[in-house]
Amino acid sequence: MVIEDDPDVNQRKNANSGSLRTLGLTVCSAAIGGTFQYGYNISVINSPTNYIQRFINDTYWERWGTGLDAPKITLVWTFIVSAFSLGGLVGAILAGPMASRFGRKHTLLLNNSFLFASAALVLASRWARSFEMIVAGRLLVGVNAGVSMNVQPMYFGESAPKHLRGAVAFSSAVFTAFGIFLGQVVGLTELLGAEVLWPYLLASNALPGLLQLLTLPWFPESPRYLLMDRGDREACVRALARLRGGVAPPEELEEMQQEMQEMQKQRQQHGDSGSVSPWALLRDRALRPQLRTVMAASSAMMLCGNDSIYFYASYIFREAGIPAAKVQYACVGTGLSEFTAAVASNLLIERVGRRRLLLGGYGMMACFAAVFTLALVLQSQGVAGMPYLSMACVFTYILSFGIGPAGVTGILPAEIFDQASRPTAYMIAGSLMWINLLLVGMMFPFIIAGLGPFCFLPFGGVCVAAALYLGRVLPETKGRTLAEITAEFDKQGPKAGKGNMEPGTLELGVVCPLTPLKALDRFSPLKPLTPPEHVSSLEPLSPLDPPTPLDVKPEVFPGIKEDLLSNNQRG
Repeated sequence: MVIEDDPDVNQRKNANSGSLRTLGLTVCSAAIGGTFQYGYNISVINSPTNYIQRFINDTYWERWGTGLDAPKITLVWTFIVSAFSLGGLVGAILAGPMASRFGRKHTLLLNNSFLFASAALVLASRWARSFEMIVAGRLLVGVNAGVSMNVQPMYFGESAPKHLRGAVAFSSAVFTAFGIFLGQVVGLTELLGAEVLWPYLLASNALPGLLQLLTLPWFPESPRYLLMDRGDREACVRALARLRGGVAPPEELEEMQQEMQEMQKQRQQHGDSGSVSPWALLRDRALRPQLRTVMAASSAMMLCGNDSIYFYASYIFREAGIPAAKVQYACVGTGLSEFTAAVASNLLIERVGRRRLLLGGYGMMACFAAVFTLALVLQSQGVAGMPYLSMACVFTYILSFGIGPAGVTGILPAEIFDQASRPTAYMIAGSLMWINLLLVGMMFPFIIAGLGPFCFLPFGGVCVAAALYLGRVLPETKGRTLAEITAEFDKQGPKAGKGNMEPGTLELGVVCPLTPLKALDRFSPLKPLTPPEHVSSLEPLSPLDPPTPLDVKPEVFPGIKEDLLSNNQRG
């Protein structure tokens, strides 16, 4: 008996495989020149530290005939390291306007101009005998990282189908961890970690950027951007069809159309462009719960101490008895740990959900921070075996970070903000991330000097606070539409009768926050105004009294009923 294949089933299978292939290649092409650069440029600077510091001193000697003492060399090195964070802050501020003006894909392509300029400066720095060019190069590569860290998750979140939205957006964290790992590998002395090769090591980030320039133009722009920002429905349908295997799903188009209608209302409020300024977003009470959530998650991601533990890892490994020449290989293991955790979390996010991964990650980090502190204290007292426990805590802390906070944090603005507010939300979140990264980088040496073995207690406290706060305010977003997520956040918004109304508005049937009067006793035109001397004699509204119904005759006060109802809805 021969069973013939159903042609419709085969067609759907081919469409699904084609859509996954196109989406996967789009993700790889965008990420290799996007968040990959952030991870790569964070780790690649560690290997040539001593070589660059020697170059700084030699250059200063050639100019002025005298060398720099250790504190001044450290100060110049601090400028080089901090320039990356300052550039990232600038990039985060530029990301929103660039994404709205040029589109998600074209912003990522234009972003490579900062990268190539940085590579040229670093390559020419040794020939020009100028360490200032290294500072400028690190500033520009920071701008590149700041733009890509914001625009790439936005691009992925708007291009992926709802059932894969989390996994696709989480791939940004996977490529960040891959960049950290690859930067550590390339920085080994057997590859580009030798002293004569440090300019080429710092400029090697241009190769992934070149690869992106050659591949990303062949893939579609974000369908949501094409429809909602440019108003090009045909281009949106074509892009969506390529990303979904040949046919644009009608239900997805309908969902985008509904979101576009909501966006039209915002265009009337914020101007013809429909873009929301940072100040307008900060003042928007309807989006305040979402903004607080994103701001808290972004700050906690950088204040949790994961980047600091990379700095502490070399000391821990040396104390554990690993030879100095082999410490670099152990440090590569830390990058591999975060990469492994990110890959595993990417496979779990659509099953477990965002909320569990984020809270579980911070919870485990808090526990391991406590164990790490105990191990450091006992290690300082000479207790045997504690260096090995400390080394284990380094790996588990990084693994916990990679499981949740590293990836889920970047997804949140794409899932809980609408199209008009999303670029601005990413700009605010990205700015906070870079500011906090700069603060931690500057303060961590002083934290070590002041707290000694207790230096990770503040980071553990941040993890506890983040888990408690986000556990209270963050709903699960897995598989939900924007309208469903917004409804969850609306439950946290301003409550009636709590004094949160806009100035000049009135909420009917609710106790006035300034006096014990019923609102309608004062404002209903059908009741005579009570003289001020009798105000105190009026009976206050009991919490159990039902709201007084609105009974206004339109012919007496035309339009007042509609105005009051409108104010009540806005309040």
